[in-house]
Amino acid sequence: MRTNVRIFVAAGLLLAVALALFVSPLASPEPDGLQRVAVDEGFDDAAVDSSTAGSPLAGYAVDGDDRGTAGAVSGVIGILITFGLGTAVVGVLRVLRTDEAESVSTSA
Repeated sequence: MRTNVRIFVAAGLLLAVALALFVSPLASPEPDGLQRVAVDEGFDDAAVDSSTAGSPLAGYAVDGDDRGTAGAVSGVIGILITFGLGTAVVGVLRVLRTDEAESVSTSA
């Protein structure tokens, strides 16, 4: 990977992590739009937990007493997982493209 691309990717990753750490704790604890409509219309008590409700990152936060810190840590974990998966997909596609180019050049 070229140096300029690496710097761009690293800067984007650092910006995303900084936003997760410093901005996500400022998010409103009030219900989002769908939850607010459920409260306003009176059917919020009919909500059922999803099958992933007991998972480590359920509710956009890790377990912890401080909601802001728990949300920030959860955000960083999500960013790193997404970045890792994206990097893996790009790596696989790059290998497949290289293999395809080599097979075309040897058969010609």
